[in-house]
Amino acid sequence: MDNSSIRLNKKKILITGVSRPLGIGATLAKRFAEAGATVAIHGFSDYDVNLGHKSAMKNGTEILAQQLHDLGLNVTALTPGDLMIPGVAEQVVAEAATELGVLDGLVLNHAYSTYGEIGNWTPEHIDPHLLVNVRASMMMIQSFADQVDTTKDNAITLFTSGQYLSPMVNEIAYCVSKEAIICLCRQTSHLLGNKNIRVNCINPGPNDTGYCFGEDYKAIAKMFPAGRWGTPNDAADLLLFLHSVYAKWITGQVIASDGGVREN
Repeated sequence: MDNSSIRLNKKKILITGVSRPLGIGATLAKRFAEAGATVAIHGFSDYDVNLGHKSAMKNGTEILAQQLHDLGLNVTALTPGDLMIPGVAEQVVAEAATELGVLDGLVLNHAYSTYGEIGNWTPEHIDPHLLVNVRASMMMIQSFADQVDTTKDNAITLFTSGQYLSPMVNEIAYCVSKEAIICLCRQTSHLLGNKNIRVNCINPGPNDTGYCFGEDYKAIAKMFPAGRWGTPNDAADLLLFLHSVYAKWITGQVIASDGGVREN
């Protein structure tokens, strides 16, 4: 898709969950910067490395920022940190505002996700999903709202998943946290409207980011009417729109950009 008409000139945007070249976050950083935004990126590469994600690498956020900088794009890597630790979420926003100036865009793309069927649930399994996906997002939204210029258009985009459309019973801790994100979107869109902050939430559906292979990959592709997986660029097309002037009257919405994927 040619999004040359969508410009984010002079926008200063923080994007979280940027640590792998194949991930949605890396594509968002590149596409936002190409559209004229000044971008700060945050990630925690140790999480990806420990899970064994394809393209995971130590110091991934810093490497990606350098690669984008070498392309002439205005992208700054922030200090890496685990959003599970109290205080880190607020520090990320504060550092981004120090590096870029007053922020007008916040993209909360980070996620903690592990499988855990009922019978295997423990506090150690459940709590990280809630701390990273929910608490960190709440604290970052609060910190972002405290520093915005209320005379300008400001936008926050959250990420949910497909749990509100069909069961995902092998990852219920993750699903519960992502359902909470929908609530967070709807509530904060009302709360922050008087600060000229729009809040929306997207469900990107299954994205080909290097975590599924072989027959499982082919089976999931068949669940899409188009016969292919979603890509990070599909998600980026929607995010560019939501952070542009074209979306100035859109807030409090949960938008599925999932290619119509459904369970067989």
